[in-house]
Amino acid sequence: MTARRTLLKSLALLPLAGCTAAPAPQQTTTSTPASTTPIKHDALFELEKKYGARLGVYAAGVGTIEHRADERFAFCSTFKGLAAAAVLHRNPMTHLDTVVTYSSADLMKSSKITSQHVETGMTLRDVCDAAVRYSDGTAGNLLLRDLGGPVELTRYLRELGDLETRMDRIEPDITSATPGDPRDTATPRSLGTDYQRLVLGDALEQAKRDFLRDLLERNTTGAKRIRAGVPRDWRVADKTGTGDYGTLNDIAIAWPPNREPILIAIMSSKPAADAQYDEALIAEAAAYVAKTLI
Repeated sequence: MTARRTLLKSLALLPLAGCTAAPAPQQTTTSTPASTTPIKHDALFELEKKYGARLGVYAAGVGTIEHRADERFAFCSTFKGLAAAAVLHRNPMTHLDTVVTYSSADLMKSSKITSQHVETGMTLRDVCDAAVRYSDGTAGNLLLRDLGGPVELTRYLRELGDLETRMDRIEPDITSATPGDPRDTATPRSLGTDYQRLVLGDALEQAKRDFLRDLLERNTTGAKRIRAGVPRDWRVADKTGTGDYGTLNDIAIAWPPNREPILIAIMSSKPAADAQYDEALIAEAAAYVAKTLI
């Protein structure tokens, strides 16, 4: 039998999987416009000083909070929820039963789940679970492979109406998060709005939306970020991302009891490549959002 190509090689050979973002389809909606007179949130500037970080926040509920909401940050593993959504959107639910195979050469450093199933492969249902709930890097790459490469995820986001977020590479390169590099970046507004449309809007059919939301609600990687900042009785569906330069992100939909849900998108970075990670920065920013919008 012909030897199986590794995941990285198969992605590399895709004709469109280079670093050029996909062109926007003819029919798209426009991104949510920025506020013409954003309110200055002194508390968020103080958090930046406290942690020596650049902080981006976009929150929307009854009101909005914008702090560097349209500046670019490396999105890192937050792409995995979007990749799962794209796979769901472009296929029937039965596609989740498809078994995908890979080799040990495809395993990333963050392969907590996929490393246990090299011999048998995994269903796409389980790959989505590993990518979204455990932020498994190999699982994220497998979702991209199913889509046709990073450029296809960018294309899907354009279909959602996101004109800013772009995916150019795969794991582990996306975690480099080099300041000023536009590759694999988004703004808090664009990334947050994507998740808002997927979880609360009609971008996905009901069954697919329910599947994705369930994964996000059972996420295992965000306990010290937005979940730690909002009140304990809030229900939270979130996806985290972590990279070099102290990059910490968390994108969430939160449901306060008896109130409308709130979008909370928080992204951050630091000047040094080996900067210390401070998840408390994300938690404190989330606490400010919760206090301000409720």
